[in-house]
Amino acid sequence: MNSTKHIILVEDDIKLSRLISDYLESNGFTVEVINNGAKAMVQLVQAKADLIILDVMLPGTDGFEVCKKIRPHYHGPILFLTAKSSDFDQVLGLEIGADDFIAKPVEPRVLLARINAILRRFAPHETTDNELNNLHFGQLHINQSARTLTLSSQEITLTSHEFDMLLVLASNAGEILSREYLTQVLKGRDYNGLDRSIDVRVSKLRKKLGDNPDNPSRIKTIWGKGYIFVPDAWGN
Repeated sequence: MNSTKHIILVEDDIKLSRLISDYLESNGFTVEVINNGAKAMVQLVQAKADLIILDVMLPGTDGFEVCKKIRPHYHGPILFLTAKSSDFDQVLGLEIGADDFIAKPVEPRVLLARINAILRRFAPHETTDNELNNLHFGQLHINQSARTLTLSSQEITLTSHEFDMLLVLASNAGEILSREYLTQVLKGRDYNGLDRSIDVRVSKLRKKLGDNPDNPSRIKTIWGKGYIFVPDAWGN
């Protein structure tokens, strides 16, 4: 799947960026390296990449600021690669549009596995029947293959993680999905009781889908159990 995938790596550590780019290129990717946050801010707005890897601690402008700047223009996946691993940093990264967050030092094979997992999630689902790619709930229309959605005829832009979350919830409409289940399905690991990333994604989804955060009616919280996608709450 990765023979033609182009990755942009924003990393100021020359030795590390060379190590990562050499390893990824040996596994079939093409890699472009940017070593400065200010340069990245300009160049990435019109980036043509299948994936962007952003370090947080960059000279000029930090990775969080770069992500906030480019996210309205770049709709592909963004992976944060950083020495910071606190829950706060992970939540902040997800809130501003990152799709994954991996702490340094990381084994190249682990990074490669995470990259391939992100690209698989982001890739269109292939099928010969277009209707199998579509989910409809009133005014909400979800196209799985194109990974797009419209609400009341307005296209809504989601990050790949937000789209994956919505797709899992909508595919199980009317069912309560626990944080344990969502963490396993969406992140491929067990829920540790402290990870807030599922809650962050639901909060972002509600905001983008016009669901009142104080009294949500479309994606409801069932206290002590999880979340439920309400199929008849999307208008006629």
